[in-house]
Amino acid sequence: MTVPAPLLTVEGDALLRDGRPHRILAGSMHYFRVHPDLWQDRLRRLAAMGMNTVDTYVAWNFHRQLHSDPHDFGGARDIGRFVRLAQAEGLDVIVRPGPYICAEWDNGGFPAWVTAQTGPRVRSLEPAYLDVVAEWFDHLLPELVPLQAAFGGPIVAFQIENEYGSFGDDTGYLEWMREAMGERGVSELMYTADGPTHLMFDGGTLPGVLAAATFGTNPDHAVALLRERGRVEPFLCAEFWDGWFDHWGKGHNTRSVDSAAHTLRGILEHGSVSVYMAHGGTNFGLWSGANEDDGVLSPTVTSYDSDAPVAEDGRLTAKFHAFRELFGQYGGDISAALPPAPAVVAPQRIELTPGSDLLAAAASVSPAVRRAETRSFDELSLASGLMLYRSRPVLPPEETTLTITGLHDRALVFVDGVLLGVSTDETAVLPITGAGRAVDLEIVVENEGRINYGPMLGQGKGILGHVRVERRKVHGWEMHPLPLDRWGEGELELLARPEAQGGAVVEDRSGRPCFSSGSFELPEAADAHLALPGAERGFVWINGFLLGRYRAEGPQETLYIPAPLLRAGRNTVVVLDLAGTASVAELRDTPSLGAPVEFAGY
Repeated sequence: MTVPAPLLTVEGDALLRDGRPHRILAGSMHYFRVHPDLWQDRLRRLAAMGMNTVDTYVAWNFHRQLHSDPHDFGGARDIGRFVRLAQAEGLDVIVRPGPYICAEWDNGGFPAWVTAQTGPRVRSLEPAYLDVVAEWFDHLLPELVPLQAAFGGPIVAFQIENEYGSFGDDTGYLEWMREAMGERGVSELMYTADGPTHLMFDGGTLPGVLAAATFGTNPDHAVALLRERGRVEPFLCAEFWDGWFDHWGKGHNTRSVDSAAHTLRGILEHGSVSVYMAHGGTNFGLWSGANEDDGVLSPTVTSYDSDAPVAEDGRLTAKFHAFRELFGQYGGDISAALPPAPAVVAPQRIELTPGSDLLAAAASVSPAVRRAETRSFDELSLASGLMLYRSRPVLPPEETTLTITGLHDRALVFVDGVLLGVSTDETAVLPITGAGRAVDLEIVVENEGRINYGPMLGQGKGILGHVRVERRKVHGWEMHPLPLDRWGEGELELLARPEAQGGAVVEDRSGRPCFSSGSFELPEAADAHLALPGAERGFVWINGFLLGRYRAEGPQETLYIPAPLLRAGRNTVVVLDLAGTASVAELRDTPSLGAPVEFAGY
């Protein structure tokens, strides 16, 4: 079988496209972070910036969340359509198929069942891991191979794995990855991408494969390091960090236009670039990941705006115009008219009506699983959301302690319906006083997002250990998995309006996870930004679509609602506030992502 010639080729330190010198002017945009009805609009904005290429990761768990799910490449998961739309806008496409992507995405893109099945042995030559990756590629690559440039499509390059040198040094695994892609028909240019340090290049590069770098500042250093290693090849910054993402409870990271433009010019002087992010988009649903530092979990916010040139809601920022001017100086086509700003709704206030109490209504949407010992999310095939644990231990007639071991990530603990305490400690210890009788013990555990980077990748969720009263273990558990991101309108209707379904509404909602709902009228669909003043933390749905997480601690204060989620006429909002504090929602015409701080960690 003849292997088609790639469109992009390397000759010495020159990058050629169809035999002619070429500079990649790319930007990252992830199809899974943008409503599919807006793919074309956002791609058009990238092209108007002067870019000639778009790159995207592929999120494995987005296409097969549970092991029991079929592989899904339709609707919002139709990556083939995304690639064809990019071609229609005159853009080449670079695909970064993972299987690990980091990307501040839940579990780094791995389905939870994969990391539960293979443990810490991902991203290596472990046979069990390679088997599931091979099966995934057997489904994914047939969607992409026919769209390569060799067959008239726009795909001009594939990345091998992702920043592997910051994780491991199994060169045989990277070779296996290259062969696995080639055997399945990938014939365009392949490259690796790593941070510009000796450690990372040692672990992540392959002989004969273009070595790209990822960084935010000092392109001269990256170039010099590659040259020191004898790499005489075109320079590609596969990720230029022009902004940064945010964590709950911390600042809203930004990067000044002057700082970003200065580094971008330096990169373009040396070669090619992909701006990360060109358009960040949104971590809709429960897809935002988390970072971990010395045992402390830092969950990523719902917005992935990342201070990108094309903002989360499609606005063209000052950074867009500065980058456009630069790209024009380095061969980019900036002749297209600039797209107009998206239409926005008029601000309005929405009163929320109390719905059911989650503890009272859980059984109506999730039958109990009964076991002697607690089970983790993964053991009960729950990828994300909440788990309600119930038991009836006898408490001695004295002050003692309730201990939860292996807690990931956050527990609300109730005794006889009263909130005993909240904990995010891996070993949670709560003082408790009994009366020599059995009590109703209820524990709601929240998965705040799976770790997407570092050696703790793949860590499980829920109660991974056990529950004790003093030294005595608690047995006899009922567990209710609550997959919030897989609920349909039937479950939401039951929970949001229980008075029509025989559900339970409690008078005192303080400290209890409770639903509420409201409706609003629009003359036509347009973009909006949703605020929940007074609400503590939880989840919100618009017209049955899980928009994402919110927290009063910020920095993010509004959630972006893209116009395709709204409609002319009546629209609904459903809120699950984990402290029962949501009473009002607001539609606003501008975003509020928090007070900006200049990020200095590039």
